[in-house]
Amino acid sequence: MRVRRLEISDRDEWARLRAGLWPGYSVERHQEQMEEILGNPEQKAVFVSPTPDGHLQGFLEASIRPFADACKTRPVGYIEGWYVEPEARRQGTGRALVEAAEEWARVKECEEIGSDTPLENQLARLVHKHIGYEEVERLVLFRRSLSCVGDLRS
Repeated sequence: MRVRRLEISDRDEWARLRAGLWPGYSVERHQEQMEEILGNPEQKAVFVSPTPDGHLQGFLEASIRPFADACKTRPVGYIEGWYVEPEARRQGTGRALVEAAEEWARVKECEEIGSDTPLENQLARLVHKHIGYEEVERLVLFRRSLSCVGDLRS
């Protein structure tokens, strides 16, 4: 399984795969995030799995975070986004992408790498466990708009 760092010529394919992972994002949001990643090569990396014909079948975006929930060491490598096209799954592509990110984080002197996924994403939870990640915490986030809430003391 071939995995390498993203090259500028991969940009359109990377954008296509990002849309597969985050279909609710606008093209503009994807472009802004891609620019931010490319502009910070010391703290962010993208790994891709090319096919023989030059297309990409998967990608993984990684970062170095100063800390991460449920991790014990600092700094921490982090899997920010990870996607393999359905027809390329169960062939080692995802694992190879993760191993590349793990090695990059080691070189950056990280002792741990973290990741997250929504609770309802059963597939991602199973895949993480299958490649050796342990679930360490569950989180439910809350919010309340303050623009239309009356005085709570009454």
